[in-house]
Amino acid sequence: MAESQMKIEQQYPELFAQLNDKQRRAVVQSLAAGWHEGWEPTREDVENLTDYARGAIDAAEYDRRSAAAAHRAAEVSRRAAGIVGAA
Repeated sequence: MAESQMKIEQQYPELFAQLNDKQRRAVVQSLAAGWHEGWEPTREDVENLTDYARGAIDAAEYDRRSAAAAHRAAEVSRRAAGIVGAA
């Protein structure tokens, strides 16, 4: 049975400890929007978003990190499906 509540703050308290209340709410809302559609955020996803929310990285770095993570996930999926070769 799937969880009925996202408990992301409890999973990664060290990442949320760096945020003020406004930043924390924004991050939780952003993550919850995807979670309600079936997405399971990883620690890397949460770290990237909290880094961006607190100003540790800019939008370009956030986009770069997100694209790199998506590329890695796609590669894992291709290998699991037995697809060999460049994307």
